[in-house]
Amino acid sequence: MVMKGKRGLIVGLANNKSIAYGIAQACHEQGAELAFTYLNDALKKRVEPIAKEFGSDKVYELDVSNEEHMASLASKIEKDFGKIDFLVHSVAFAPKEALSEPFIKTTKSAFNVAMEVSVYSLIDLVNRLEGVLSDDASIVTLSYLGGPKYIVNYNVMGVAKAALESTVRYLAVDLGAKGQRINAISAGPIKTLAAAGIGDFKQILNWNEINAPLKKNVTIKEVGNSAMYLLSDLSSGVTGEVHYVDAGYNIMGMAAAEEDENGKTVLSWDLKK
Repeated sequence: MVMKGKRGLIVGLANNKSIAYGIAQACHEQGAELAFTYLNDALKKRVEPIAKEFGSDKVYELDVSNEEHMASLASKIEKDFGKIDFLVHSVAFAPKEALSEPFIKTTKSAFNVAMEVSVYSLIDLVNRLEGVLSDDASIVTLSYLGGPKYIVNYNVMGVAKAALESTVRYLAVDLGAKGQRINAISAGPIKTLAAAGIGDFKQILNWNEINAPLKKNVTIKEVGNSAMYLLSDLSSGVTGEVHYVDAGYNIMGMAAAEEDENGKTVLSWDLKK
């Protein structure tokens, strides 16, 4: 088991449909010991049974915008584990109106919230946990194609993901001097709690399935296995990368097209409606 003896923290798991759950499952299956965070009491009821499922009773309250939570996290980890070998950052948020209205209407407060929670939280976590990260620790964060490319209704979250991917590259240099690594996983669209806030998400799922080279959408298990690789020693020479797990959709430069019953060329998506 490639993660045997490794200890890690999963930040941002919401339920068993989360990408973070897929990552936790893959790491657990390969022998890792896990700790988890939960945002609030409502999510605590979901996270504690999941932690138990993976043989853990290490569950910490963590709102990345709460100074008290952030300040006490490292001491809790040190008490329970001493050091940890990996960190999963699965945190993103933007106010609902910033995802439903045109991007140009994004307010300053919505922009700041999206950037603070979705991007700065990664920098802050790495800083706060510096003393409890092992010398060869590996960190993974979660991005999406809406960062480097335009995705309908993704709006300010796309800008946040672009900043997150750039943050990964800059952190890779700082962490690399210590022997530590950081990478991002850019997963294809998956029905998660976070995705529920994106308008027309069903259309995005269908479009990805039709146009991806593998003609399918990915699962949290597939994403979890790729993240586990990046968190393990198997990827000891990899850092600063954005690794796509999207059935190949990101390589496509043209939408799939077919002929309808009248011989007219139309987008494959239109034929599937």
